[in-house]
Amino acid sequence: MPYSFSFSCRIPIRITDLNYGNHVGNDAFVSILHEARVQYLTAKNFAELGNDRTGLIMADLQINFKKESVYGDILKVEVNAEHVTNTSFDLYYQLSTTRQEEVVTIAHAKTAMVFFNYTSKKVARLPDDFKASLY
Repeated sequence: MPYSFSFSCRIPIRITDLNYGNHVGNDAFVSILHEARVQYLTAKNFAELGNDRTGLIMADLQINFKKESVYGDILKVEVNAEHVTNTSFDLYYQLSTTRQEEVVTIAHAKTAMVFFNYTSKKVARLPDDFKASLY
């Protein structure tokens, strides 16, 4: 995990995020990471898909669960880009909540994001302005 994070947002847990164990299901965590990623990109004035049909595609996903998350939690999701190359980068996420005035780490995650041309179905080069915004 990075030493610091350049972006954070808050995402409330919805009742539909819960599974039969009455905690957030692993599939819901993928959606939460997606929401945080879109908010991160929006803050940098970018979108996952451009008008030219190039954009981001997820190549890898890792989630390390630390504690359960339950209905009523408001997750603080911190995001930072690392390992930026000409075609890809990793996004690291730290998910936490506050319970009884104590910060509880819920999960750590990483997504490997690749810039991709959806028309040619090939990896593409990160635009220079996008790449620069990740630093």
